[in-house]
This record gives sequence, structure tokens and C-alpha cells, in this order.
Amino acid sequence: MKRARRGRRAPALGEIVRLARVARESAHAPFSGYKVGAALRARDGEVVTGCNVENATYGLTLCAERVAVFKAVSEGMRGFDAIAVVVDSPKLAAPCGPCRQILWEFCGDIWVRMENLRGRGVTRRMSELLPMAFDQGNL
Repeated sequence: MKRARRGRRAPALGEIVRLARVARESAHAPFSGYKVGAALRARDGEVVTGCNVENATYGLTLCAERVAVFKAVSEGMRGFDAIAVVVDSPKLAAPCGPCRQILWEFCGDIWVRMENLRGRGVTRRMSELLPMAFDQGNL
């Protein structure tokens, strides 16, 4: 798998943050009320969005990040450079463990922008969120 370039400075991510905010509005979160939106950007600039979709059994719930990745991959997209994740919470939300694994395997060391509706945010590399990642190189 090709990894994203290891630039020191995060690229401009304002547009994918905006799209993640819009995607968040489509979230299906009747149990938790915790709506999440994500926007995954390919290196060619194309963006795919996702939102969390809850299920009464919780274990079958899909996070916004995985929805975005699976939508993109199912459409034949490859080669991503950034994802934005937006929540309505004072505390920023990083991707959960399963999402980190999926992001690493399908996107590599991309930029991850985590932001809330108040505009507070932080940007990190996937390698910071998932150090010592397990992937095809371990097999």
C-alpha cells in the first residue's frame, strides 16, 4: 500500500471539514444522539462523505469514518490523503479503534482532522493515532 507523503505541515482541510459537517446532519443516531460526520479526500481531490448509522444492537453500528472509506472503496477509489471527522461535543472525537485500523489499511498515513461544531480542532497523522499499526506487512 502506498502511504501518504510525510509532510510536516497539515494541508488546508477547511473544505472537507465543511463537508463532514454537512454529512453529520444525515447521521442516524436515535439511540445515542451522538451524530458524527466524516469526509474522506482522495489525492485527486474527490471527496466521499459518511455519517454514523446506529443499530439497536450497537455492535452493528457503523461509524462515519468507516462508512466514508467503504463508500469510496466500493466506488473504486484508492489513494487518499486526508479525512475530517466532525462531532457536536466539547471534547474532540478521534476515530475509534476499528476505524483507525480501517483507515490505516485503506488510506495509510493520512492526515486526520478532528473538529467540533464550535470550530475547535486538531490535525494529526494516522501514524500518531495508530502507532505500531498491524497491516499486510505483518502477514
